[in-house]
Amino acid sequence: MAGDVAVESPAAAAMAAATEVGDSIEQSHMLERKWTFWFDNQSRPKQGAEWGSSLRKVYTFDSVEEFWCFYDQILKPSKLPANADFHLFKARVEPKWEDPECANGGKWTVTSSRKTNLDTMWLETLMALIGEQFEESDVICGVVASLRQRQDKLALWTKTATNEAVQMSIGRKWKEIIDVTDKISFSFHEDLRREKLAKSSRYSV
Repeated sequence: MAGDVAVESPAAAAMAAATEVGDSIEQSHMLERKWTFWFDNQSRPKQGAEWGSSLRKVYTFDSVEEFWCFYDQILKPSKLPANADFHLFKARVEPKWEDPECANGGKWTVTSSRKTNLDTMWLETLMALIGEQFEESDVICGVVASLRQRQDKLALWTKTATNEAVQMSIGRKWKEIIDVTDKISFSFHEDLRREKLAKSSRYSV
């Protein structure tokens, strides 16, 4: 079981869970599209390694049963090591700025100083994505949970950064879903690539 695997090896735990899910699940409630979990541990980067070289595809699913069976067996974001990222993206979309679906997009970001809040917001976002709760679901690429020493965060990635009306609608809906009242901001991937400033933002709600 994934829960028996040491925290130092979350990727191995997720892989073990994926194998067990694939061997046991009976699909009955199909989703509108396929989704893929990814894991990236940047805490021990190899010397000279390019960004994203540690990114690993963990599991692709397309049914409600597969999702819950896998989710119940993997480590929650708050239990991951510092500098790790856990992603859920549409199948065939890699969680990288360079991916064609993401290249012209951006992200809404919310921070969390409490681990329980992070796990709750993560699950609520996952259910909203696979349940197609966003009117602009075709514009959304996926979500990333990032564990950091000072402050953890969730980022909702979209593919049409310049469409302000659509982005504002997504931002408002996401705040409602994760029950956040503080202001959240949207950043263009292009701005972050060029300026390398995590605080660069264009819109806020």
